[in-house]
Amino acid sequence: MRVARVHSGKVRDIYDCGDGRLLMVTSDRISAFDVVLAEPIPDKGRVLTALTAFWLGQLADLAPNHLVSTDPADFPEEVAGPAGPAGLAGRAMLVRRADMLPIECIVRGYLSGSAWKEYQSSGTMHGAALPGGMSEADRLPEPVFTPSTKAAEGHDVNLSFDQAIDLVGREVAEVCRDLCLAAYRRASRRAAERGLIIADTKFELGFIDGRLAICDEVLTPDSSRFWAADAWVPGSSPPSFDKQPVRDWLEASGWDKRPPPPPLAPEVVAETRARYVTAYERITGQSLVDWPGAGAP
Repeated sequence: MRVARVHSGKVRDIYDCGDGRLLMVTSDRISAFDVVLAEPIPDKGRVLTALTAFWLGQLADLAPNHLVSTDPADFPEEVAGPAGPAGLAGRAMLVRRADMLPIECIVRGYLSGSAWKEYQSSGTMHGAALPGGMSEADRLPEPVFTPSTKAAEGHDVNLSFDQAIDLVGREVAEVCRDLCLAAYRRASRRAAERGLIIADTKFELGFIDGRLAICDEVLTPDSSRFWAADAWVPGSSPPSFDKQPVRDWLEASGWDKRPPPPPLAPEVVAETRARYVTAYERITGQSLVDWPGAGAP
């Protein structure tokens, strides 16, 4: 079968490799306010790939996953060879195709983001009541599974657990909840050992050979909110190890959030790269320079 690109998103390009396998190539592209910026963040794609591979190994006993290999030697020659996309080392995963669930599986351990906005207005999170008097970035009494829709366009919509049941059925929803909470708790313990807090994270689940599997990216700065534990003070949101410097700079630039975006300042690119690299190195205890292709175009 001829390898064909089947999807090109804001960050990832996906190729159908036949035999129920896909090649997911993670670029250095970065988006903000639903617009892809012209300037890439060097090594961002490799950080996302390396962290996903790391966490899939950490969670392998909890559930199967879609990863086959991150070694370009295992990729189809048509893609990995001289005629294929350049620079695949360290930024691509050969994976098994999954029948993906139509929900985002979010776990929150702290009150932040859209959950904080909802709490301010109604005292609830995804429709469920929370204790009164909580502050932004407060730790929740227990981690909570808070699913959302997968929007083809625009933004995802938060769901109650009952609404998730309506979409995927009670048995599947309960398995998703239990698996994601277990994965979050394990990852949070690892992060805490490294001086980090995982405020919230998003898992993507799908069925492979009849079993629910962890797919797509896992516990990366693009799918999670990482905070330095020593910077966490309830009442305000700590700096996160992600693209926050890009968002802050764009907000301050006066841009109207419609294409085309202004060119990013070089120092913003450098600071953003540093946050992604720091997240990888603090979580894994490894240097990014040892990951294949790091520092390459």
